[in-house]
Amino acid sequence: MKTLSRIYTGLILLFLFAPILILIIYSFNGSNSTAVMSGFSLQWYAELFHNSNILEALRNTLVLAVSSALIATVMGTAAAVGIFRLRNKYLHAALDTVTNIPMINPDIITGISLMLMFVFAGRLFGLNNSLNFATILIAHVTFCLPYVILQVLPKLQQMDKSLPEAAMDLGCTHLRAFFKVEIPELFPGIITGMIMAFTMSLDDFVISYFTSGPGFQTLPVLIYSMTKKTVKPTIYALATIIFFVILALLTLTNLIDSDTDKAVKEARRKKRAKKQANA
Repeated sequence: MKTLSRIYTGLILLFLFAPILILIIYSFNGSNSTAVMSGFSLQWYAELFHNSNILEALRNTLVLAVSSALIATVMGTAAAVGIFRLRNKYLHAALDTVTNIPMINPDIITGISLMLMFVFAGRLFGLNNSLNFATILIAHVTFCLPYVILQVLPKLQQMDKSLPEAAMDLGCTHLRAFFKVEIPELFPGIITGMIMAFTMSLDDFVISYFTSGPGFQTLPVLIYSMTKKTVKPTIYALATIIFFVILALLTLTNLIDSDTDKAVKEARRKKRAKKQANA
């Protein structure tokens, strides 16, 4: 059974990562053909850093991803704290449901809905151009928020409830206790949520396609426009770089979560040992 399970796992991993492996291999191909391997070459990586259109789209994508991740992290952390402190279980359940809607809702529905809202608001205020950087930023913050909330909420549930109370007993105000005691406890979840928001924003195409204006083009939208003709091998090189950057970020996220779980288990073990000693 172990051998069969390993074979099955290997086939699943091969199915998932074979296309990415092929992409990485062809990014080092000396030819622009996807049928002939003419030798190892870094020419597409060199050409990538001389292509102004791709670099501009990459800059736009990074600016958008960083901005939306930071805003979503601040708003999502505040929202998670607010949801956690609700005492009404029905309101709490309603907010949990509302939080999950942007994650479950198809991207095309979210994109079209946001586009219609932005166009309506633009006409209402008499704007000549309803879609711009602000609209795509709002759209990205909207669908990134749930990922931050769902990363911070478990950390709030794991946190010792007596910590902020002890800080206030020692003279801290509610606000100071929050920043001095609660934020350090929530920090791993906040960082994980921010990384998730960054990767989701970096990857998005559908919502960006519907909410971006003519003067702002992200990398996924640029790559889509290339598919109507021919995707150049420089995109293979760029996709390879992005893949390894995302892989590093996800590895960092898993390491943070692993260290946090170990710290929580150790704290619980010490607490049980202390109780047993007092008994």
